[in-house]
Amino acid sequence: MTASTETVVRPARAGTAARSVPLRRGQGFQHGGWFVAPFLVLFVLFVVWPLLRGLYLSFTDANISGDDAHFVGLDNYREALGDPLMWDAFGHSAYFTLRVVPCITVLALLLALLAHHIERGTWLWRLCFFLPFLLPSTVAGNLWQWLFNPGTGMVNHVFGLDTPWLTDKSYAMLAVVITTLWWTVGFSFLLCLAALQGIPAHLYEAARLDGANAWHRTVHITLPMLRNITGLVVALQILASLQVFDQAVVMQDFGPGPEDSTRTFVQYTLEQGFTSYRVGYASAISIVFFVLIAAVALARMWLLRNREESGR
Repeated sequence: MTASTETVVRPARAGTAARSVPLRRGQGFQHGGWFVAPFLVLFVLFVVWPLLRGLYLSFTDANISGDDAHFVGLDNYREALGDPLMWDAFGHSAYFTLRVVPCITVLALLLALLAHHIERGTWLWRLCFFLPFLLPSTVAGNLWQWLFNPGTGMVNHVFGLDTPWLTDKSYAMLAVVITTLWWTVGFSFLLCLAALQGIPAHLYEAARLDGANAWHRTVHITLPMLRNITGLVVALQILASLQVFDQAVVMQDFGPGPEDSTRTFVQYTLEQGFTSYRVGYASAISIVFFVLIAAVALARMWLLRNREESGR
């Protein structure tokens, strides 16, 4: 009996000891570095190098013709900070962001709750909510351009309206917002649905035994458990909305819209680089936009960290 016990225990202890041996310095990179290397190469080529190249060009008067660029210092940045058209374009992007982010967050949560509690045809509902997100931006933009058409579109006919959606500056950006909600809500819906499915069922069972109704279970269990995923959805939507471009230009036939009302920051940057041929100035605008987006991301991280520390 003793011998058999030792025979069983000793190999187990030997295996545990072998697994607990720490890796020597550099051994971890030798094992995993080759798997990470392709990503690092692509990251440097398509992210780090363009960023450094753009930063260099922002201090020059480079143009798209390929003529020799001359160093101009901070002149491009001074012009950008005093450019009213640039700030108008940023205002349009901010307007779009402030309307899309709250609406898409709430809508994604409501759709996820609906799909999570439907018992029949669950796969069909989930497919319908997520399917628009699979469409290319040009398809979504052209589809809603037709739907918003005053003469042949369905929106005005179905709701009995006579609204010039795409030709009036008061409605042009609102049309882009509606299109974006329909087109991109599927991604946030999928994140919320996955988080809902990860909530332990015993929490709801305990709440039912305590007499909590559906509203109380939603407010006191579901929403607090979805706090982290909601923060992630908000952060992703802010970063994506500030970079709005595709659907805005497609719905306006690649123009800035009535009275430039749908010209976004990205579109203005492209106009300066590829229409006015001012690559150096466009690079400076891009760096300014990068700093603004980085500030938003850092502010969000700071708020999240403070909330977590206060929650402790």
